[in-house]
Amino acid sequence: MNLIMKLRRSFRTVVILLTTFCLVSIVISAYYLYTGYKQEMTLIETTGEAECEGFKLLPYRSMELKTAKPMDPSNTDPIVLLFVESQYSQLGQDIIAILESSRFQYHMVIAPGKGDIPPLTDSGKGKYMLVIYENILKYVSMDSWNRELLEKYCVEYSVSIIGFHKANENSSPSIKLKGFPLDLYNNVALKDCIVNSQSPLLNITKAPRVEKGPLPGEDWTVFLFNHSTYQPVLLTELQTSRSFPASLPKAPLYATVIQDLGLHDGIQRVLFGNNLTFWLHKLIFIDAVSFLTGKKLALSLDRYILVDIDDIFVGKEGTRMNIQDVKALLETQNLLRTQVANFTFNLGFSGKFYHTGTEEEDEGDDLLLGSVDEFWWFPHMWSHMQPHLFHNESSLVEQMILNKDFALEHGIPTDMGYAVAPHHSGVYPVHVQLYEAWKKVWGIKVTSTEEYPHLKPARYRRGFIHNGIMISIFMTHLSNYGNDRLGLYTFLNLANFVKSWTNLKLQTLPPVQLAHKYFELFPEQKDPLWQNPCDDKRHRDIWSRDKTCYHLPKFLVIGPQKTGTTALYLFLLMHPSIISNLPSPKTFEEVQFFNGNNYHKGIDWYMDFFPTPLNVTTDFLFEKSANYFHSGEAPRRAASLVPKAKIITILIDPSDRAYSWYQHQRSHEDPAALKFNFFEVITSDHWAPSELRTLQKRCLIPGWYATHIERWLTHFPTSQATSTGYEQQSLHGMQSSQKTGRSMADHLSLQLLIIDGQQLRSDPATVMDEVQKFLGVSPHYNYSEALMFDPQKGFWCQLLEGGKTKCLGKSKGRKYPPMDQESRAFLSSYYRDHNVELSKLLHRLGQPLPYWLRQELQKVR
Repeated sequence: MNLIMKLRRSFRTVVILLTTFCLVSIVISAYYLYTGYKQEMTLIETTGEAECEGFKLLPYRSMELKTAKPMDPSNTDPIVLLFVESQYSQLGQDIIAILESSRFQYHMVIAPGKGDIPPLTDSGKGKYMLVIYENILKYVSMDSWNRELLEKYCVEYSVSIIGFHKANENSSPSIKLKGFPLDLYNNVALKDCIVNSQSPLLNITKAPRVEKGPLPGEDWTVFLFNHSTYQPVLLTELQTSRSFPASLPKAPLYATVIQDLGLHDGIQRVLFGNNLTFWLHKLIFIDAVSFLTGKKLALSLDRYILVDIDDIFVGKEGTRMNIQDVKALLETQNLLRTQVANFTFNLGFSGKFYHTGTEEEDEGDDLLLGSVDEFWWFPHMWSHMQPHLFHNESSLVEQMILNKDFALEHGIPTDMGYAVAPHHSGVYPVHVQLYEAWKKVWGIKVTSTEEYPHLKPARYRRGFIHNGIMISIFMTHLSNYGNDRLGLYTFLNLANFVKSWTNLKLQTLPPVQLAHKYFELFPEQKDPLWQNPCDDKRHRDIWSRDKTCYHLPKFLVIGPQKTGTTALYLFLLMHPSIISNLPSPKTFEEVQFFNGNNYHKGIDWYMDFFPTPLNVTTDFLFEKSANYFHSGEAPRRAASLVPKAKIITILIDPSDRAYSWYQHQRSHEDPAALKFNFFEVITSDHWAPSELRTLQKRCLIPGWYATHIERWLTHFPTSQATSTGYEQQSLHGMQSSQKTGRSMADHLSLQLLIIDGQQLRSDPATVMDEVQKFLGVSPHYNYSEALMFDPQKGFWCQLLEGGKTKCLGKSKGRKYPPMDQESRAFLSSYYRDHNVELSKLLHRLGQPLPYWLRQELQKVR
């Protein structure tokens, strides 16, 4: 019996012990699951103190190192979809600034409450390579339909998400993100951060490296997780002297940037526990964009630097360089060469000011010239005059020769091929005389400017090539160099910072080689994009006083060809307040500036075609170039130079337009038009001779009306469009007119007018009345009394005194055989989709359909 009792007691003891063991195991397991990365990432105490005293840091020993699957969003366009809180939110603007500085395209959307998202695909291809949320809570709180749609897109097209969480005084102490094994603890004060060297997204950012001291602000968010999909990127310590959420578990380090490796749901993410005010967040954000797009949105680690020190002899007494300044310059150059191989300061000189300082400063001048071989050199203007103040080339040449003679006398190299204009005058806006004088005297191939396209913001600055001179190096001025050596201090510390915190490789090249490298990296910038100098006060200040923006048109007639543009041109000239450009010796009444090589001749060349209006307020300058309509470049160029100009286009049946162009080419003895009939031209395939293919394109492509109008509407506001001459108003247009009591053309702010070419031919007086209202020109001109139909010519002509008429030239109204039915049937089918798209576009704009378009759409049914 005693044995049985002992066995019972032993059994109870074993059960109690087992139960206790299980409970302890559960508690321990729960603890480690809750604290997440503390179990997965174990700190190893290093024998040395890595760059900071007493802070036990990386390297990490990973119990199970997880790696991120390489991203391959190759079936997407290289565009970032950016959801912001508002158009002016600070974090949103900071994100945009980084994307724009990196030349990355983006589409900004204000994140709606329900989480509605724009279309994500187009013809089976993803429209976006990366999704960024300024507020990650907007992403996690999306309605289930939109969130499922977005995440399905991300999985299918290998698209990742970057999100930010910026806590505020109203934020809950802790948040559990919906659908994620992730907890956020808000409004935490942090210090002493370190980058995780095991993070796979690092590219520019160098690790491990410790940033000692408190992080800015007390509104940080830290992430705790219990899933192996998460990996810390930036780790910090708590400022224990400050308050923090009572529920925050104790840990030696906390993550304020984490990477989701996509092991949870197949989507990779990077989450930030604050905004981009902290500089390390900016570096890591750039790396995140690069990694999550498979380096499709990334720049090379190779970076090139050139430091110009201009005005080397210029300055008032007491502000110029003395011997000690020159020695400091040479010493700094040697120090920088330890960071940047062959680094050399580039000195700009105006010889007139040599030896015009104090005795000590003149000795500094002598030491500079005694060290001439230690530096690179480039010419300024002899007297430091701004080139745009010189109205003739010979005066500029004279100034440059004086400076060149000074250089030759003192052994300064004259073959660097680089120059800088004082205050960047004459570089942009272009002063043609400067470019010609530079090439004649110095053989200049490269210059620099801060002004293209505008001085601020600096991230928008670009390079361009004009008249054989490359403008590619962006100079940033740093004043008071001679007094405080601030420049030397800045350059040294910048180089040290870059080497310490980044993997960037700083390099230098002489100016001409550097310019070639620039346009090798950014070939799309070779072509300039001219702006109106009068729209920028800074540009007006460095633009010749002989020039005026009154020589720019107020409206453009853009075509397309063979729709009646020449008739419209002549009708417009009948109005006493409307003035056209002067004729071109090559293209007659058309300037053809925005669509071809003439554009590279510059705006001076363009403005020389326009007379000075007698009354700049009431007179309307215009030009008609029918090739603008289907040009891929003309809309962007026109919107840049004359953004307020009004646009007029004429549409006829595209089949008739194509046939008219073919007959036009036959009359001008085009070999292909004479050799092949119309049907052969429009049906030729890609094996056809090149001259036949060229003729085919000129016949067919201008008739893609919707495509070309959409391109113009991209650069001129979509809401600013109207039409006239159609036989019926749409319901929308009728309602709009009834509400305002005015016709659609009365809206003088509208910028695009679409004319029905058929009505222009049959009833030009009515159309011209609408054109006058659209332009807002006065006085009103009565075309009904000024036009007369000529039955012999077959169109309307200007009525002169004595009953005589002035009609279009012999080349207009040409008689030719009607189009054969086989060709018309082919073209009707060819343009079917284009006509459907045009009807949709006109409907979207609230415009009625012309008669010919309604006829063609009936065939679709």
